[in-house]
Amino acid sequence: MAPFSGYMGDLQQSEKKRLHDVLRKGDLYFNTGDLLRIEEDNFIYFQDRVGDTFRWKGENVATTEVADVITMVDCIKVANVYRVEVPGHEGRAGMAAINLTEGLRFDSTAVFKHVENFLPAYARRRFLRIQSSFDVTGTFKHLKMKLVAEGFNPNQITDPLYFLDEKDKSYVPLTVDKCNLITSGQIKM
Repeated sequence: MAPFSGYMGDLQQSEKKRLHDVLRKGDLYFNTGDLLRIEEDNFIYFQDRVGDTFRWKGENVATTEVADVITMVDCIKVANVYRVEVPGHEGRAGMAAINLTEGLRFDSTAVFKHVENFLPAYARRRFLRIQSSFDVTGTFKHLKMKLVAEGFNPNQITDPLYFLDEKDKSYVPLTVDKCNLITSGQIKM
């Protein structure tokens, strides 16, 4: 493993990644943001990303950056970006709970065009969930764990759900039938 020499020109960011006195006084570790697991054979495997990033299609995705891009669309006031597990796919797919701008309706084609123009394919939200309000912490951070646990199943979620459809070049309503096709691998992501 290579030593961590820091972020070029940003000592403060570099210091945020260093963990001091973890196991004993004077030790120093680097926080990669990766969650690893050790198997019985003592091999170490990548499990997931922690915090506000996750892996999809072999790439790290920063949820705050994606939320900033999504909220540039006129009809979207607020976006809470998180990851969901999709059966048969490695990593986590991106999903965003969105709150619409007052007086505007969801424009699925405009949202698709915007994310296609401003986000690489791996960072595009595969699923959208329209909510009238968000659960927040005492410091107004969006709560994500409940959303992650609920996933994208229209049988369990009453909010309107949409799926990024590359063929239609739009976000289309996520029906139970479409969800079944996704989870069975008949619709490729």
